[in-house]
Amino acid sequence: MTTPTVLITGGAKRIGAQMARAFGAAGWHVIIHYGHSREDAEALAQTLPSAETAQCDLADGDAAVAMVQRLSDTHQNLRLLINSAAVFRYDGGDAIDPAIFAEAMQVNAQTPARMAQAFLKGTPHGRMVINMLDMKLANPNPDFFSYTMAKHALSATVRMLAMAYPAHRVYGLAPGAMMPSWDQQPDEHLTSGRMNLLQRLTDPVELADAALFMADGVLASGETLFIDSGQFLLSQPRDVLYLARA
Repeated sequence: MTTPTVLITGGAKRIGAQMARAFGAAGWHVIIHYGHSREDAEALAQTLPSAETAQCDLADGDAAVAMVQRLSDTHQNLRLLINSAAVFRYDGGDAIDPAIFAEAMQVNAQTPARMAQAFLKGTPHGRMVINMLDMKLANPNPDFFSYTMAKHALSATVRMLAMAYPAHRVYGLAPGAMMPSWDQQPDEHLTSGRMNLLQRLTDPVELADAALFMADGVLASGETLFIDSGQFLLSQPRDVLYLARA
């Protein structure tokens, strides 16, 4: 297969699905990873010019590494890994929930880092990894405490992996409030999505366009782009979900 191939974790829904549609439209063969959303993944694959699905529970790091190795063996033109899948559960700054913390660190940090290492190790030059981060890296607040800690951990891997694998490219993408999250109502989403410097809703298409730009390989390895209409430049005391609700 000469068509470039991308593996997108969590590609069946939300941001991952937007990425899958964008890369499919740009002529890539898309491997849509899913954990439990088989019907959504298969339905999305049917709408793309060239796509397939792959199942794996990212709470099992060994299984995730094995999936990457298997797909690398069967897809000689697998060029890009987008680590988009994440768990987003609430705990606060007053007390870490041990179970939420353990899951967040495993799924949001350790597994994607191991997948990236397996993807880049021992392969020819020219592969790329995009780690999906969060504007909370620059504009943190105590809400979703374990989630935010895990995203900081994943962010640290971007430059470290870029240094460890200089023949490849590793990037970070940090979105802001973009899609309804947690238990948001539609009116709350419209309000929270405009809590940025441009006072506008950031379209998920913009994030997918940024990923396509990164896939061209012109940006220096190790860089992170914030796609959030300037939200990362603010200092917000709580997650915008709660600021909008208040």
